[in-house]
Amino acid sequence: MTPITEDRSGPRVRRSLVAGQFVIAGIGAYVFAESVGLGLWTELGPGPGFFPCVLGAALVLLSLAWHLQERRVGAQSSEVAEPTDPSHVRAVVLSLLVLAAAIPFIGFQVGVFLFLMYHLKRRARISWLKSLVIALCGSVGVYYLFTLGLNVGLPSATVPPLSLIGL
Repeated sequence: MTPITEDRSGPRVRRSLVAGQFVIAGIGAYVFAESVGLGLWTELGPGPGFFPCVLGAALVLLSLAWHLQERRVGAQSSEVAEPTDPSHVRAVVLSLLVLAAAIPFIGFQVGVFLFLMYHLKRRARISWLKSLVIALCGSVGVYYLFTLGLNVGLPSATVPPLSLIGL
């Protein structure tokens, strides 16, 4: 018996890819159009349509980029996707569950910092310096982007040592 390989240059596969890209772009355009009517900004910060508008636009742009990439590289590439390591999937899901449970106690900044450090240093084996810089920007930077830039409150720590220093 011969193994079945995916032929990405076949007309059936190409049509289904284009159809999928079209559907995703259509959903993004619909979300974008509907969210503008909800209001993008209020005097208190982002309105109810702000994030759906951003996500709808992202869906349209990413599906367009996917389409252009497939047209440019799709006919030349006949690689079969590499299999996903189940232990990696379990580690990500479990760490997200731990993060969701810990955020009310240790706050957004510390929780996301620890989450990113675990994945960057332990799972991806990135150097300490790069891991620290990325984790600090990802936790503290995103916290201030949401709280100061978008006026969206994120959880602060309730554990006394962390809450006393403003984390």
